[in-house]
Amino acid sequence: MKILQLCMKILLKLKAISFLLKQLNENLIFTSKNAIKSILKSKKIFKLRQKKCFCVGFKTKSFLEKEGFEVIDSKENATDLASLIVAKYKSSSFTFFSGNIRKDSLPNIFKDNHINFNEVAVYQTVLQPKIIKEKTESILFFSPSGVESYLLKNKIEDQACFCIGNTTAKALENKTNKIIIASQPSVENVIKEVLKYYTK
Repeated sequence: MKILQLCMKILLKLKAISFLLKQLNENLIFTSKNAIKSILKSKKIFKLRQKKCFCVGFKTKSFLEKEGFEVIDSKENATDLASLIVAKYKSSSFTFFSGNIRKDSLPNIFKDNHINFNEVAVYQTVLQPKIIKEKTESILFFSPSGVESYLLKNKIEDQACFCIGNTTAKALENKTNKIIIASQPSVENVIKEVLKYYTK
């Protein structure tokens, strides 16, 4: 069994970018650890730590708490988080820290429901597509950007594709029918799905 693990280090490069905090609302939103790593370098980090946070993913939540932030609520994807905020926190205001490549689901839900928010891009995802010559039975994808980068120079043949979550799986629509989504969005759960798949 040969498995090709496509991680960010292979096909993607992430780098912090300079940003201005002209407007900082009462709550902060993070959909990835990469955004947190970027804002930790800000001169306003003490002020940022005074704000309450909302985030996507258990690992993002744990990382925020480890860095001294208070997390009010979290969900496993951006759509669910946005829907939760609309249902429970509609009168609050938010600053959303994002990357240059992100899905429109959270901002669109906020706009449709008149949520007071602003967005600050704090890191950049750079695609680094490479031709993968090795023949494999499976491919592991951990982000929609990873899928995009892979498909720029490669094709999915009959490999099983393991995805960290629904958004990543959606990027594979019309490319393959062999999509297995992890029960929880973490690297560990993707690997568990691989082991389960090959020990049936």
